[in-house]
Amino acid sequence: MNNTKTLIITGMHRSGTSFTANTLKNAGLNVGNVNEISKYIIPFLLVGIPFYGLVIKKVKVYESFVEGAKDGFDIALRIIPYLVAILVAIGMFRASGAMDLLISLIAPLLNIIGFPPENLPLAFMRPLSGSGSLGLFTDLVNQYGTDSLFTKIGATMFGSTETTFYVLAVYFGSVGIRKSRHALAAGLIADAVGVLSAVYICKIIFM
Repeated sequence: MNNTKTLIITGMHRSGTSFTANTLKNAGLNVGNVNEISKYIIPFLLVGIPFYGLVIKKVKVYESFVEGAKDGFDIALRIIPYLVAILVAIGMFRASGAMDLLISLIAPLLNIIGFPPENLPLAFMRPLSGSGSLGLFTDLVNQYGTDSLFTKIGATMFGSTETTFYVLAVYFGSVGIRKSRHALAAGLIADAVGVLSAVYICKIIFM
């Protein structure tokens, strides 16, 4: 069984994109057909959803859209204080050197479990800010290249985690939720699982 797993992982690593193409072909699909279908998905949704609401559900689509836009504008005004607060806090956290100090303290411990220090800044910034973590991921790409293990770990980490503090501060604040109960703990645990899983899965597949 272990030999079988090793052969599968080795085949995935060596074949690269051809593995994906072969998998699609074995499933009765062709990469060209998939790309062709994907071109029409968004136009289909843009036309299909209003058509469904107007013809089948008999909903006044335009009037409903205008009402929703009005509500969206009101929500945007309500979240401005929360948005300013979280952005200022993140800026102070980075500019003060607190994040660098925290990373330097935790790095030796994470090295023991095989966590690459190059991905630590992204792991810490991701729960705080989407734009900040995107900037750190861009730095990884520029410094190590798109095919490096650090970049692949960063991309997987970026896609499997959420900006937990941003969501709690902005979205919860916009609807008046003041007691988040277990939302913070659950969100941070999910982020930690996503970060660690990104590291180990990428190491299994790409190393």
